Amino acid sequence: MTPPAAGRSTAGIAVLLAALAAVGSFSVDAYLPSLHDIGDAFRASPIEVQQTLTAYLFMFSLMSLWHGAISDAIGRRHVILFSLVVFVLASVGCLFATRIEHLWLLRGMQGFSACAGVVVSRAIVRDIFVGPAAQRLMSHITMMFAIAPAVAPVIGGQLQSTFGWRSIFIFLALMGGALWAACVWRLPETLPLAQRRSLHPIYLAKAYAKTLTSPAFLLATCALACNFGGFFIYIMSAPAFLIRHLGVPETGFLWLFGPAMCGLVCGAWLSGRLAGHLSPKRTIALGYAIMAFAVSINLGISFLLAPGLPWSVLPMPFYTLGMSLTMPSMSLLALDMFPKQRGLAASCQMFLQSLSNSLVAGIAAPAAWSSTHSLAAAMGAFMTVGALCAFLHFRCAHAPER
Repeated sequence: MTPPAAGRSTAGIAVLLAALAAVGSFSVDAYLPSLHDIGDAFRASPIEVQQTLTAYLFMFSLMSLWHGAISDAIGRRHVILFSLVVFVLASVGCLFATRIEHLWLLRGMQGFSACAGVVVSRAIVRDIFVGPAAQRLMSHITMMFAIAPAVAPVIGGQLQSTFGWRSIFIFLALMGGALWAACVWRLPETLPLAQRRSLHPIYLAKAYAKTLTSPAFLLATCALACNFGGFFIYIMSAPAFLIRHLGVPETGFLWLFGPAMCGLVCGAWLSGRLAGHLSPKRTIALGYAIMAFAVSINLGISFLLAPGLPWSVLPMPFYTLGMSLTMPSMSLLALDMFPKQRGLAASCQMFLQSLSNSLVAGIAAPAAWSSTHSLAAAMGAFMTVGALCAFLHFRCAHAPER
């Protein structure tokens, strides 16, 4: 595909790609308010209901390693359209499920298909744009994608209270169907036949090995994962942080997610505005400076003041602003390490980030949520490791500063 002319608005493609990337968030967050009713409907224990989320996340992580490579071989558009069909069918199946075991299987199918939008959208950006235009588009996608985790539980809660839990899967099916129609109408194939890659096992094994052993790629991906880990640890510790330490009621989670989402949106907007004016390296450095400021404030508040509102959440929007400011540039730098295999590189990037999120959720968060001091220290540790990885990435890749 010929890159769009300079100056052409990227709003349309940004909205479409952001919506594709947000399918994953909506599939998780929209049905969280319904977990109790789902358990009652199927006479399932809380652990059995929790397995519907586990099944989704497991298949999401597993297929995130493959969707990009498949799109390198058969094209981006085919993977997106097929995955949306599977997603719609799985959502309809969830609507008519009669046993909790059926829901496990169908949620796994949703995870299998939803991750395609997250992975392939990154490759599409790099297929059609270069330089500042790519950074601006990635920033727009990040900005709109950041809204999904805040909006999805609200929509899910309204549907749950008005129509019951099955209405959430009707909503997901309609969303998937609308996206499929929009992609048929508006999403072109961005990977020419001449640039397609093989799915031969030996070729794939070599390509995955080359990608997953590239120091520059691993360092950039690790930086992204650590940056997000500094915020994700608060997401995973939200009940302890908000309810136990800050005394917020169960309906007050917006105290954390509201400021954090504002920071994410502002950082992504700023990244787009700086594209073409600051080099990626300087943009990333600015993002880390803002994150370091947020970490310093967070540590000071946690050790000098008693936990409380609003000061204990004050550093959050600054941290997420710096995090989302670095995200588009760092993501593109990682993909640029393998310009002929961007889909496969995007898959590896998403898989490693998903693995990191699992470790944060399973190990780091439980170890840190005992106090606001330990949470602040954990955020600082993640940010420091991320900054070190970013620094080593530039040293390793010999990236020139413009």
